[in-house]
Amino acid sequence: MKEEISKVLETAKNEIEKASSVHELQQLKSRYIGKKSVLNSFMQKISTIPKEERPTFGNILNETKNQISELLLNKEQRIKELEYETTLKTESLDLTMPGRKREKGSLHPITKVWWEIEDIFISMGFEVAEGPDIEDEFHNFDALNTPPDHPARDLSDTFYIDNDVLLRTQTSTVQVRVMQKHKPPIKIISPGSCYRNEHDASHSPMFHQVEALVVDEGVTFTDLRDVLNIFIKKMFGEKIESRFRPHFFPFTEPSAEIDIICVKCYGKGCNLCKGSGWLEMGGAGMVDPNVFDILGIDSKKYTGYAFGLGIDRIAMLKYKIPDMRMLFENDIRFLKQF
Repeated sequence: MKEEISKVLETAKNEIEKASSVHELQQLKSRYIGKKSVLNSFMQKISTIPKEERPTFGNILNETKNQISELLLNKEQRIKELEYETTLKTESLDLTMPGRKREKGSLHPITKVWWEIEDIFISMGFEVAEGPDIEDEFHNFDALNTPPDHPARDLSDTFYIDNDVLLRTQTSTVQVRVMQKHKPPIKIISPGSCYRNEHDASHSPMFHQVEALVVDEGVTFTDLRDVLNIFIKKMFGEKIESRFRPHFFPFTEPSAEIDIICVKCYGKGCNLCKGSGWLEMGGAGMVDPNVFDILGIDSKKYTGYAFGLGIDRIAMLKYKIPDMRMLFENDIRFLKQF
């Protein structure tokens, strides 16, 4: 039996020496010293050996296992060294070559315009207020004097999460919350994300809006006009004039649409302004007394104005972006331009 073990050891030496990969060594390890290996099969025959020879036989078997284990370990180390040398030759790096340039990131155009809007209004004494994107019908509609049968409350226009819970359609909800918590005088802007069921070249289901609210004694429509004129000139330049057109909003009375001279043709008429020379910017007006009454503000003592502007719209005009969807596609080629 000792001769058989010696033959197994010699055979293992030859096969280990010929092995050319770690995978082959793993197979040889399983064959010679694994649980179902050749050497383990000799342990089953130990009962056929005289008792006085069993210790010697066991020692020979263990020594043979240790020798094979060492042969496998040494061969594995040599194979890995050869693989490393081959890798160095075939995949060598030229350390003299210049590295890849890591490009700097930049702010998204909406973020740039958002921050610029905040800076302009802060310079005029406004504070920035924030509120939740998920709202209830009271803050989004009821408190803003919007009746239950108003089209904006339809499922086709508004994203409802539950019967009374929805994604806000305007940042006017922040104005409501501010008026609930603070007494006049109030002078805030509320930039943020809004959500409506619209999707085309000039509308997105998720968009950004900034709304302003001023409440105090003696606030007039002239104050509203002056603030908007200052903002428009600071944002687009001194050449850009603005105008108001009569309109209707449930939460302001009187109400108006804000237009500016076309930033492309300066009033001459072009494809951007569809020949009119003017571009629509947003809505504005004096806060309806009903809104004050709902929120517990004395409408006989205080007056106020509010307006809303699309941040995405301003970004498109400022950077001459033809399609709003480009702002949300995350195309690096497009964003690199800003």
